[in-house]
Amino acid sequence: MSTLIKGGTVIGPTGPYPADVLVDGETIAAIFAPGRAPDGPDVIDATGKYVIPGAIDAHTHMQMPFGGTEASDTFDTGTRAAAIGGTTTIIDFAIQRYGEVVQDGLAAWHAKTADQCHIDYGFHMIVGGVDDDSLKAMDQLVASEGITSFKLFMAYPGVFYSDDGQILRAMQKARDNGALIMMHAENGPAIDVLVKQALERGETDPVFHGLTRPQELEAEATSRAIWLASVAADCPLYIVHLSASKALEQVKAARDLGRNVFAETCPQYLYLTLEDQLGAPGFDGAKWVCSTPLRSKHESHRADLWQGLRTNDLSVVSTDHCPFCMKDQKEMGIGDFSKIPNGIGSVEHRVDLLYQGVVDGKLSLARWVETIATTPARMFGMYPRKGIIAPGSDADIVLYDPNGRTRISVETHHMNMDYSAWEGWEIDGKVDTVLSRGEVIASGGEYTGRAGRGKYVPRGLSDYLV
Repeated sequence: MSTLIKGGTVIGPTGPYPADVLVDGETIAAIFAPGRAPDGPDVIDATGKYVIPGAIDAHTHMQMPFGGTEASDTFDTGTRAAAIGGTTTIIDFAIQRYGEVVQDGLAAWHAKTADQCHIDYGFHMIVGGVDDDSLKAMDQLVASEGITSFKLFMAYPGVFYSDDGQILRAMQKARDNGALIMMHAENGPAIDVLVKQALERGETDPVFHGLTRPQELEAEATSRAIWLASVAADCPLYIVHLSASKALEQVKAARDLGRNVFAETCPQYLYLTLEDQLGAPGFDGAKWVCSTPLRSKHESHRADLWQGLRTNDLSVVSTDHCPFCMKDQKEMGIGDFSKIPNGIGSVEHRVDLLYQGVVDGKLSLARWVETIATTPARMFGMYPRKGIIAPGSDADIVLYDPNGRTRISVETHHMNMDYSAWEGWEIDGKVDTVLSRGEVIASGGEYTGRAGRGKYVPRGLSDYLV
């Protein structure tokens, strides 16, 4: 079946240009100058709309066990919400915990996704116990499973934490097999000391989650990870959910030296603050407990992160989507902020929230598309199958209406959460139509996709490594 997307403005790597896009089956067949396409196929009128590649959220945690509970979005509810918001591929995290076999952890995540996903998906692998067996497993996953990125934690002692020696060994392995090491960069043992001291002083409100995770401990861990990667013969390193100016300085310095160092940030760090959200009255701030935490509005974090996106010192915007409901989940931390499950839900809103940056003059249209689609595809071995409007690429396409308007609310979102971290926010733009591999799965506010149509995408190596 052929479909012509006619009359729109395609946003490509060099900027916007008018074009008609011909879809044949699951892929893009051709791009025509306006009025040059053949007659015959079904037509989608894209007049006045931007035609962009389906967005890729490279950092999600659907139904992830954490803190005595589990993320509230399943792969069914979470990928449906993502699709409605213009995201047509996610990369989630399969987990190996201490004492478990890496391949068993991967099998568990394949079981969770079976017949559940509305959109295409891939996996990163969390290595929770670096030893001889897990290092061998890294080779096997790269060679045979299409998993080419491995996440380690410098935080959460007793849960996911790896010490410097373990990190170095994993980095050496990644340098050998071409994989990318993803790092949660916070000094976990030092944070645990600050948390214990705060609780002993009776400081139990959610705001102290942020105050006990100062930006210096993110910057220190980021710097240490960069130097460990240097010792490992410049192992490729990707810092996840970077939130603060001092950590960004470490990434920028490494990149200025030509190092294989990359970083992402998330919408919450571009817009929300410790004082206004995490410090909300009573227990309300628990809605915004996440790690790394929201940063102070009295410092330059948000402006620096936007600048980092413009200069490519921050390469990607992901969500770190790990939602929890207030009732029975976030409320586990009443009287002890350290027991609040860490996570914010944004997978449905990332495309809109980053488009607001275009409206505000903080990003160009081309950079908007790069940060939400093209760069994630290239960074994580999906390009050019994903992330670009080009002949031969998957027909993952979003029609975006710059004249539309989006109001975010728990009353209208599709994520499985009983509140919205973005309640009342209004965006000057709107997702109009979403195609996933050539099939229209959302249009004009109506969702027509289905669970189980999403496919697992084995990934190659990163396009960015030197």
